[in-house]
Amino acid sequence: MSNTTIIINITRLVNVRGQSNLLSGAALADLPCIEDAFLLVEDGMIAEYGAMFELEIKVPQLPKYIIEAQGRFVLPAWCDSHTHLVFSASRENEFIDKIKGMSYAEIAVKGGGIINSAQKLNDVSEDELFNQAWKRLQEVSKLGTGAIEIKSGYGLSVAGELKMLRVIKKLKEKSNLLIKSTFLGAHTYPIQYRENHQGYIDSIINEMLPVIAGEQLADYIDVFCETGFFSPQEMETICKAGMAYSLRPKLHVNQLNSIGGIEMGLNLNAVSLDHLESLTREEIVQLGKQSNNNGNETICTLLPTAAFFLRMGFPDARALINAGCAVALASDFNPGSSPSGNMNLVVALSCIQMKMLPEEAINAATINGAYAMELGNETGSITVGKKANLIFTKPIPSLAYLPYCFGTNLIDRVMIGGEFI
Repeated sequence: MSNTTIIINITRLVNVRGQSNLLSGAALADLPCIEDAFLLVEDGMIAEYGAMFELEIKVPQLPKYIIEAQGRFVLPAWCDSHTHLVFSASRENEFIDKIKGMSYAEIAVKGGGIINSAQKLNDVSEDELFNQAWKRLQEVSKLGTGAIEIKSGYGLSVAGELKMLRVIKKLKEKSNLLIKSTFLGAHTYPIQYRENHQGYIDSIINEMLPVIAGEQLADYIDVFCETGFFSPQEMETICKAGMAYSLRPKLHVNQLNSIGGIEMGLNLNAVSLDHLESLTREEIVQLGKQSNNNGNETICTLLPTAAFFLRMGFPDARALINAGCAVALASDFNPGSSPSGNMNLVVALSCIQMKMLPEEAINAATINGAYAMELGNETGSITVGKKANLIFTKPIPSLAYLPYCFGTNLIDRVMIGGEFI
């Protein structure tokens, strides 16, 4: 493909922003679009855009490579800011256990869940782990994902966690997607440390973090703060150790219970607080208050496919938005609680089950998802100077048709860095 490409006769160019910012509260419903539009791509970047009647003025000389987009909508690619895409095996046996009535916590107690994935991961080579992850990455990119965060957390040992993070680093080097890496050694306590929490925390701090920092294997640090896993105080200790190596927190909180993770996460100035299925009214107010202050704003990342798969109550997106929070959407792609990286389904479920407007869900899955990976200046909106990561829909009658017709693949083509994949 030529280094310069122009896309013409776009029925609707979606999420057009001269200047992009994180969106909070009512601003999430504002989704600027241009009808009958063009978009110019140069060297993989968005170079110009506008209405077709402006084309001759803005682009007086058309490039050779012209893409006709009649009937199609063009959107920024999805920004999936919370995944566990690197894993070694599926867990459909646990899926059957859940159907028979076992809870997520009960499966974990009997050695399933995260422990199950850790045992399987430690049995495979780094090369095999990479090959499996690469295949999944290609699959989600074809579904429209252009930026993605990937966590460790299925190693639960020095060797296993480093293996995962090295795989993520290789994915970064090989893929054209924007990828962020998160160290989640504190996903659960390994069996041998169940009665010695401090021993495992010491291993994270003294054995894992120095190597991770030395090899530049992670961008963030994460802790699963939950009853039966890591307490808010343990999360604070681990996060502060990571922050000493410039790893900002992105945290699992309030998935099953409210135990103080919100307050601690805000005190740690986390980039995002993720899950939030179990929120108290006081916590929603607290999240809204911090969102309305200037400075670094902690993003509320909601993962509706996890709630769907686990048959849990969905996060209260409406209450968070009404409180003025910045909300992002992500897939939580993992083998135990959300075995899908399909962001189109995430957007649809957010509208269907969390009563988000289509405009709110698209903003949450694009621009706010980008900010939840600190990539807001690089992707997430149609803005000059951002990477040309784009979704081309099939001919559709309206924007609302995307989440409305949730069972149909409405993506025609995906462009990453100005190249179709």
